[in-house]
Amino acid sequence: MMIDVFNHFMPQAYLERLRALIPGHVAVTAFPRLKTLCDVDARLALLDEFDGLQQVLSLANPPLELIAPPDKTPELARLANDALAEICRRHPDRFPTFIAALPMNNIDASLLEIDRAVNDLGARGVQVFTNIAGKPLSLPEFRPIFQRMAAHDLPVWVHPMRGPSSSDYASEQASEDEIWFSFGWPYETTACVTRLIYSRLFDELPDLKIITHHMGGMIPYFAGKIGLGFRQIFFGTPERNPVAEDAGLKHQPMDYYKMLYADTALNGDLAATRCGHAFFGTSSCLFATDAPFDTEQGRGLIRNTIKAIEALPITAGRREMIFAGNARALLKLPADATSKIGSRA
Repeated sequence: MMIDVFNHFMPQAYLERLRALIPGHVAVTAFPRLKTLCDVDARLALLDEFDGLQQVLSLANPPLELIAPPDKTPELARLANDALAEICRRHPDRFPTFIAALPMNNIDASLLEIDRAVNDLGARGVQVFTNIAGKPLSLPEFRPIFQRMAAHDLPVWVHPMRGPSSSDYASEQASEDEIWFSFGWPYETTACVTRLIYSRLFDELPDLKIITHHMGGMIPYFAGKIGLGFRQIFFGTPERNPVAEDAGLKHQPMDYYKMLYADTALNGDLAATRCGHAFFGTSSCLFATDAPFDTEQGRGLIRNTIKAIEALPITAGRREMIFAGNARALLKLPADATSKIGSRA
C-alpha cells in the first residue's frame, strides 16, 4: 500500500464557485486542462494504474483568503470540505481521508471549521499556506490554529504560497523565468517554518505535528547554514547562537527543524530525495507526489516519486514506513487505511 499524503483535487462544485468569484484566475482558466485535477472518474482511473495507491485529498491553490473577504471564506471552506469528504465517503478504498481547507482571514470561523471538519467530516488535518495574504504565519493572531490542531493531535500541512508578483529583484515589479515557482516556493517554506520556530511555537506546543511540502523546501540542503548563524560567527560559540538566545528558544535551532515532518514531493529527483531523507530520517518522511501537476496528468510525478523512494538505501520495512506506515500513524488511519469518512456526519 502507498498513501500519497500531499496531492491536490478541485471538486466540481468548488470549482464552479471559483469561476464566479475569480473568473480570470489561473485556477479556473488553466487548472481544468488537467482532467485528473477536477474529474473524480479521471482521478480514479489514474490511481488504477498504480497498485495499492491511495491519496489523501487537499485543495490546490489559491488559498481561500486570496479568493474572498472574511465574511465569504467560511462558506467557501464548508463547500470545499463537504465536497472532499463526500468523495472520500464514496471511494474509501482510494481516498481514506482529506485535509481540510480553512478560511484563514477569519480565525474564529477557522477554529469552528477545524472542529467540524475533524469531528463531523473525518478530516485528518488541515492545510495552511506559508503566508496569509502576505502576513507571516508566525503572528500571534494565527497561534490559535496551531493550538487547536495540537489539541486534536492531528497534523498541519504547510503549502508554499508565492506568485509572479513577488519580484526577484527590488528594482523590478514581477518575477521572471518562473523563479517565483521553482525557487520561491522552497524559500517560502523555509522562511515560514523558521519564523514559526523562532516564535517559540514548538516550545509552546512540543507535540505539534507540521508536514512541510517538497521535503522541507531548502532546509535539508542548507543544514550547515542552520547550524552556524551570521551573528553566531562574530558573537557566539559553536554551542551558542545569539539570535536563538534572544528569541528565548529552549534548544538549539537545529533541534526544532528536526521536529518537522517532510513529504517526498520532489518531482522524483533521486539526489534531492536522498538528501531530504538523510536530514529528516525515515520516521519523519511521508510519501507524497504533488499530483496531478505534471504534463502527464500526474502519472509522471507518481511514477518518478515511487522510483526515488525505492532507490533509497534502506530496508523494505523502512521503505514501507515512508510509503504508508508513517501516514497511518500520524493521521490515525486504520491498518488497511480504509476511510470511515462521513460516518459521523
